[in-house]
Amino acid sequence: VVMWVIDAKFADIHTTRRMDDMSVGQAVWIGCCQVLSAVFPGTSRSMATIAAGQVTGMSRTAALEFSFFLSMPTMAAATLYDLWKSLRHGATGANGAIGSLSMDAHQWVVLGIGFFVSFVVAYGVVAWFMNWVRNRGFVPFAIYRIVAGAGVLAWAIRGTH
Repeated sequence: VVMWVIDAKFADIHTTRRMDDMSVGQAVWIGCCQVLSAVFPGTSRSMATIAAGQVTGMSRTAALEFSFFLSMPTMAAATLYDLWKSLRHGATGANGAIGSLSMDAHQWVVLGIGFFVSFVVAYGVVAWFMNWVRNRGFVPFAIYRIVAGAGVLAWAIRGTH
């Protein structure tokens, strides 16, 4: 509901049309909202940053682009850290989220190909998504989240009886 309200209320109020023109204050505010999104379970990190950007006067496009760029170092660091933990399992006994890994040259090549294909597909999907949001806004995603949330609540309630 918050996503829907913010998108409707701030969709036409832009003081910052391009991500390159955003201020340090806007970036700090968005970063703070990203941190706060981790405190509340079920809060989408990307939607929190996009909504925070729109509240500060950023266009949908600028807020969306900044949210994607903001996620890149976080996801890369988390992935590399988990890969590192998985590769050094023998020394510590601790497994990463992907388990213990002992890789030979062939497996590294397969991992590299998988990374490359995933990158290309993700790039295409993000480009399509950004174009779609520029033209249609976030209302369909707000409706989806409301319906999905209601479905999960119904399932959870039904499962307790």
